Amino acid sequence: MRTHLKGINIIRRRLATGEVRTYYYHRATNTRLQGEPGSPEFLSSIAAAVEQCRQRDAGTLGGLIREFQQTAKWRRLAETTQNEYRRIFKFWEDQYGTCPYPALEDKAFRRAVIKWHDAFSEAKPREADNRVTVLARVLSWATRDGPLKRNVLDGFERAYQSDRSDKIWLPEHVEAFMAVASPEMKLAMVLALHTGQRRGDLLQLNWNNYDGERISLRQGKSRRGKIEGRLVTIKCTRALKETLDHLPKRSTLILTTKTGKAFKKRYFALQWEKTCREAGIEDLHFHDIRGTTVTMLFQAGCNLGEIVSITGHCLRRAQDILDKYLARTSTMADNAIAKFENVLETDSAKHTAKQDRQNHAK
Repeated sequence: MRTHLKGINIIRRRLATGEVRTYYYHRATNTRLQGEPGSPEFLSSIAAAVEQCRQRDAGTLGGLIREFQQTAKWRRLAETTQNEYRRIFKFWEDQYGTCPYPALEDKAFRRAVIKWHDAFSEAKPREADNRVTVLARVLSWATRDGPLKRNVLDGFERAYQSDRSDKIWLPEHVEAFMAVASPEMKLAMVLALHTGQRRGDLLQLNWNNYDGERISLRQGKSRRGKIEGRLVTIKCTRALKETLDHLPKRSTLILTTKTGKAFKKRYFALQWEKTCREAGIEDLHFHDIRGTTVTMLFQAGCNLGEIVSITGHCLRRAQDILDKYLARTSTMADNAIAKFENVLETDSAKHTAKQDRQNHAK
């Protein structure tokens, strides 16, 4: 059985006798570890290698990054954010990991980073901004609570400028999306339109969150460390209630893959992007649906205060959306539901309800 040991390289060598011997190395220091995994000797070797790494990094950017990862500020970050930071940390350590504290405080360091940022941002402005932002955050922490005297990256100018305040899914966009979407993506669109929640929260939405009239959930964006996100209760639109009431329950989760399993965030994103491409939608993101939701909730009877508590908009922005788009989105709710219902598998409750209506009409 192959064992995965984090931070450990496993090397297998075949000896002249034909015997295969396994060696373990601490990846960061390339130190050979003694003993077998789990043994006291092995654990002692790891501890010694970690201490060697700490001493080697002392007084450098690499050491600062390691210290930052031991702070409460780091622990409050969401796991996905921590993973993204680790990816970016590796880049900066490869570039400047051995840079000593005095060099990090010098304007020459700022010039070098900004020069890289300016060049890289020609092709990937958002990625360039993200990398420098993460580095600047470490330096900011080190200036405020650590050994540095100043953060030379404070106030760097971003390359990517985006104002998405006027980005909203209009009827023609939803129509195009629903025309090519799979049943799972159709349901995702319906849930997003009628709740205004972020993708991560919708992927975690389960049937216990729905009481037949309202959806109650604790938003995940503020859930860092042991701090719980904000509790939100959303009054269901008529169309959303009918959809949920007739939806087959294939899992404890409401939104699942076609096999009834939970969506992985990356897989969901790929499916959503694929559907958008097929629909010819190029400049709209999943979170832009929140603007459309403002009109959906208003039509459901929510006042502005209730709407912004759900979508996160400011009052003025929500009012601007209603003034500008309400007339154009007035039929979107029913149209989206109708598109979705056309592809739902017939379950007994829904089939009976339709038969009753047909018999009554006769």
